Amino acid sequence: MSTGNPARSHYDVVVVGGGHNGLVAAAYLARAGVSTLLLERLDHTGGAAISAQAFRGHPVRLSRYSYLVSLMPDELMADLDLDVTLVSRRTASHTPTLRDGVPGGLHVERPEGARTRESFAALTGGEEEYAAWQRFYTEVGTLAEALAPTFLQPLPSEADLRGQVDPVIWRDLVERPLGEAVERRFRDDTVRGVVATDALIGTFASLHDPSLVQNRCFLYHLVGNGNGEWRVPVGGMGAVTDGLLRAATAAGAEVLTGAGVSAITPGVDGAEVTWHGPSGTRSVTAGRVLSGVAPWVLRILLGEGEAPEKPVGAQLKINLLLERLPRLRSGVDPSEAFAGTLHLGEDYSEVERAYAEAAAGQVPTTMPGEVYCHSLTDPSILGDAPDGTHTLTYFGLHTPSTLFDDPTTREERKALAVERALAELDRHLVDPIASVVATDADGRPCIEAKIPQEIEADLAMPGGHIFHGDLEWPWASPRALLDSPAARWGVQTDHERVLLCGSGARRGGAVSGLGGHNAAQAVLESM
Repeated sequence: MSTGNPARSHYDVVVVGGGHNGLVAAAYLARAGVSTLLLERLDHTGGAAISAQAFRGHPVRLSRYSYLVSLMPDELMADLDLDVTLVSRRTASHTPTLRDGVPGGLHVERPEGARTRESFAALTGGEEEYAAWQRFYTEVGTLAEALAPTFLQPLPSEADLRGQVDPVIWRDLVERPLGEAVERRFRDDTVRGVVATDALIGTFASLHDPSLVQNRCFLYHLVGNGNGEWRVPVGGMGAVTDGLLRAATAAGAEVLTGAGVSAITPGVDGAEVTWHGPSGTRSVTAGRVLSGVAPWVLRILLGEGEAPEKPVGAQLKINLLLERLPRLRSGVDPSEAFAGTLHLGEDYSEVERAYAEAAAGQVPTTMPGEVYCHSLTDPSILGDAPDGTHTLTYFGLHTPSTLFDDPTTREERKALAVERALAELDRHLVDPIASVVATDADGRPCIEAKIPQEIEADLAMPGGHIFHGDLEWPWASPRALLDSPAARWGVQTDHERVLLCGSGARRGGAVSGLGGHNAAQAVLESM
């Protein structure tokens, strides 16, 4: 990796963007003997999947943006000899509740056992909800098992997949708004919400949205490696992309950082790529260009101007460093409650009300969100921090970028969103979160919050959209024209020599490497 000039004037492939997908593509191509140049705007690779020392005076390295590894197949990691350990969280989720003023909670173990069953019974007053929960996820699992093996293959057909799945679960997840199935299958408001929120990570939609964008988000969250488990990388997200960078450069890929691409000019036999770096403007030609940037950004680089509709990101990200974990009002051990996904303000009715408020232009009164304590699973990220120190990551739902569009009210609205997010956490705590937050070297609370506009500024994700745009179904529709390798792998653009390799590719969302893998395979098939 360097910030200098390229070694040659022409490459078989130029990869634009050094996020995890771009690194995956470069590694696969270089291993196949394809001359490959990767260009990254920032002074480091990794994109959203990085670790950083966010608070001055503390050695802790946080997964600053992306925070869990989702759909990355074990086969891909093995292909690239990726020396990264992914660890399961011992708690799947914990949802603190306050019913009639009495604190309680829904606790889901990994793997589920007697305690999970007892928790459902205590919350719902019987066995029916847990039986419905088991039945639903067993049925979802059949679709995951059919779909997951196709991710490293050309796009499967919708008909082939539908034929492997019970018609009822296909209807519930693919043909009808997810809210219908949640409401039909479950009765308890909290249970409904825990199920439904997987449909809303980074996605601004009602559970009854006719576009079914929420269904597609739900599906992506439930099919990772065939079991839907999202794991913690030991050493933080930076360990993943550091490993991918080693794989790419060891195979012979050339990586330039500080190289902000300003233009891609396609031609009949390839394309010219122009960028600005420390030594001025440079350009090379390539047989093919793989774009790891969002499709909305790619249009601009191609000279086609902005698309009429910019993606709308919809999350509030808060990183915190704690001197110790706070106690919960329910009395549950915080090392268990915070070890998985802690759901806050995510009863089904609360989530739908928050959507309605945000759609009307208001910061939600009750902020739905999720909290993760990665240091309970991977204490290595703490360095030599004092005993008891922990990280917390909060991911808020239904805070679309449109709420913060007006620069004159942006900071005020951001402060209100953060206040309401932390207030929802405090509602379930004995120790207010402010009482356990560490301070940095300047005496300021170790709290870092980012709204979609700030994520866009940091990472060039339009609208702060973590998937680069709304997710698509991970299969080919009956009307799809699969007349090229790029189309068959779901990475095509309007230009034959320019392919998508980032989260904007079909099957590219989240930290999976699928966009990079599939773009590389399309290139190799066409050469």
